[in-house]
Amino acid sequence: MWFHSCRSAVAAERADTVDRYARQTAFEKIGRTGQEKLLQSRVTILGLGALGTVIAESLCRAGVGRIRLVDRDLVELSNLQRQVLYTEEDARRESPKAVAAAEHLAEINSTVALEPLIADVNAANIEECIAGADLVLDGSDNFELRFLLNEACCKHTIPWIYGGAIAASGSSMNILPGGPCFRCLSPEMPAAGSYPTCSSAGVLNMVTGIVACFEAAEAVKILTGSPDVSRQYLSIDLWGNSVDYITVQKNPECPVCGKGEYGLLGKLSGAHTVSLCGQDAIQVIPGAGTKIDLEEFAAKLEKTGAVRRSPFMLTFNDGKASFNLFSDGRAIIRQMQDPGAAKSIYAEYIGL
Repeated sequence: MWFHSCRSAVAAERADTVDRYARQTAFEKIGRTGQEKLLQSRVTILGLGALGTVIAESLCRAGVGRIRLVDRDLVELSNLQRQVLYTEEDARRESPKAVAAAEHLAEINSTVALEPLIADVNAANIEECIAGADLVLDGSDNFELRFLLNEACCKHTIPWIYGGAIAASGSSMNILPGGPCFRCLSPEMPAAGSYPTCSSAGVLNMVTGIVACFEAAEAVKILTGSPDVSRQYLSIDLWGNSVDYITVQKNPECPVCGKGEYGLLGKLSGAHTVSLCGQDAIQVIPGAGTKIDLEEFAAKLEKTGAVRRSPFMLTFNDGKASFNLFSDGRAIIRQMQDPGAAKSIYAEYIGL
């Protein structure tokens, strides 16, 4: 795995450690010993939006040695209000978030090993996405992924940190091996459409920044082995001027941390669709193992419409259909809200 193959490369880049982290090592709760632990640490960040970009920048500046950056989306202009790593140029180019984040982080701290991964995280690949990590951080925007992440991390005894924000409210909780886990906090997955989204309720960049900084601070505690790791659920409301800490009890009958049942893992098969939060678009995801030769597909599609190529994807528009196609077979069908119609366009133009 990448985390293991980059170990020697990161260890070789230590020349500026003393100066770079001087203010951090002066903090007695971290010190030189804690800093060395950070330099040797491996984290995965799932989702590089409002939460994930702040988390990634904080941990990169703090000197976490290896960071895997996972996101399926492209940078859009509406992201810039709160997703701090991106620029107008990233939005103009429709850069994949994972790649744009890695490019900007490399300019911040060139000694950190970064692995951008353009992927939709699902039951078929989540265990690969978190493999080798000492800690996983939640920067996602949906409960389905969090329930899946909870199972994968509990199965592999990897700690993870939940975070969420909407409107002016946010919450976070450390999910540590042994429980309580996310299913103890939320026993049942919320029904589709029962929770507001950023597009329907809006979101303040101040609350996403606070929640993300809380996640990053807890990450540093966990990675350095601090005894001060939070064991409570944090809930904040910036507009209502409230901050609450709630103790979550482990449920001995919890199917995940109590009984070791992982009913969501490995269940995905065949093509499926996902409605993208805040976008008029449907993502179509083929079965596991699909690979696309983008150059070959570009040549085919150029006969029927306008095609733009980048190293990571191709963009197609013929006036009737508009989509982005990735090398793993995923396609984001634009100006689309009907999953069935999105699948039809996928079958007609891509045919897998």
